[in-house]
Amino acid sequence: MITRVRKYIRDHQMLKAEDMVVAGVSGGADSIAMLHILKNLQKEIGFSMEVVHVHHGIRGQEADRDEQFVEKICRDWGIPFRSRHYPVPELSGKWKLGEEETGRIVRKQAFQEEKKRLGFSGEQSEKNGQFRIALAHNRNDLAETMLHHLARGTGIRGLSGIQAVNGEIIRPVLCLERKEIVNYLKERGISYITDSSNLSDDYTRNRIRNHVLPAMEQKINAKAVEHMAETARVLAEADSYLQKKGRELLASCRKENGYLLDEKFFAQDPILQEYAVMEAFEILAGKRKDFTSLHVDQVLSLQKKENGRYINLPESLRVIRQYGGVCLKNNSASDRENAASTEKKVLAGLREMSMELPVPGILESPFGVFESKIFSYKKQKIEEKKYTKWMDYDKIEKNPYIRTRRTGDYMVINAQGNTKKLNRCMIDEKIPSEYRDSIPLIACGKEILWMVGSRMNERYKINPQTRKVLVLNYQGGNENE
Repeated sequence: MITRVRKYIRDHQMLKAEDMVVAGVSGGADSIAMLHILKNLQKEIGFSMEVVHVHHGIRGQEADRDEQFVEKICRDWGIPFRSRHYPVPELSGKWKLGEEETGRIVRKQAFQEEKKRLGFSGEQSEKNGQFRIALAHNRNDLAETMLHHLARGTGIRGLSGIQAVNGEIIRPVLCLERKEIVNYLKERGISYITDSSNLSDDYTRNRIRNHVLPAMEQKINAKAVEHMAETARVLAEADSYLQKKGRELLASCRKENGYLLDEKFFAQDPILQEYAVMEAFEILAGKRKDFTSLHVDQVLSLQKKENGRYINLPESLRVIRQYGGVCLKNNSASDRENAASTEKKVLAGLREMSMELPVPGILESPFGVFESKIFSYKKQKIEEKKYTKWMDYDKIEKNPYIRTRRTGDYMVINAQGNTKKLNRCMIDEKIPSEYRDSIPLIACGKEILWMVGSRMNERYKINPQTRKVLVLNYQGGNENE
């Protein structure tokens, strides 16, 4: 097994002589096995190593036991040991985050504090060795991450799972399955401890670990984890290639104050456009975390809007439809002030606007063009898409209007007729707050039939008893969606 890890380290260029490795060790089987393997490879490769243990202040005596166990292991194996304590429950309340997310933050902080203590700056030359953070994720962790992301909704990057190397972070045992790791320790008589919180089903990841993956291996394919790891590798390569092509496409759109997505840009494959826009977010804002596929869709949809239309994005980014294409740029303080003033006026006008939708007919509105048709339902295949919806016309008692949200708006959310406030529906649909006042709605009084481009009212969905169908099409969105 050491031979496999050695090859994995070499193939991914994780370590070289003079590197400084700080290994995150909890005391569990994965981290203890990683530490033992790295200890065996240390002299051969020539790197330095120490251990950092993070005490989260959550599990009382059990956490103290873990800390003492790791300290003893390090003493016995002659490895420098450091423990860092964080009051995670207290910080969780202060930061208004879950304990799981708070734990991730303090672990990152622990490694960065250690990096600073060791005298590593932000930039090191290849000659002098690099600062490396070794984490003990394995193939099972990778599979769990894939399934977790898949269930929540994700793209190629999310399905590629955990990376072997990500900046300073290396994962030397990502090539091993959990059962291999446990057997490795048993064969050598090496002790480890079990975190009781990993046995609980309180966390989604634990439910995947304890129930979903075992069921897949036992009832579908015994090599499910291995196959998922290989799929993740292929997807990671695909993601890397698309990132490269996206960067190349974006580079051709570079302007002095940002990027201009022109006609040539929109002639490229949609997936390259999406990767390019995400790359622009990262360059202009310095990060991707606060940006979603919805933000990408908002940018790309501006191509079909009239000149002068714009949107404001997180991290003070602004996107405007202008002559020649769609411009992405950082908002200056004066730009933001002017934009905010203009936006208030625009939104105020939109909130006051209410336009009756001709049925059947076509309506040109500030939001875009709406078309409505009526036909008899004879069990035809429903061809609704993101910007086209079929509704049971017989249930619509009044002529619908096009407007933005108002106090008291609601939607029917299930077949039982239960309702939910529109604002709550928008939150559930993960619509950013800055867009909620500008989303066009199809409404009958306070009841919302359709959040255009998103959720539709359950009351008006087609069923076997439907006689007439109202088809609504919004031409301000992508006609293929």
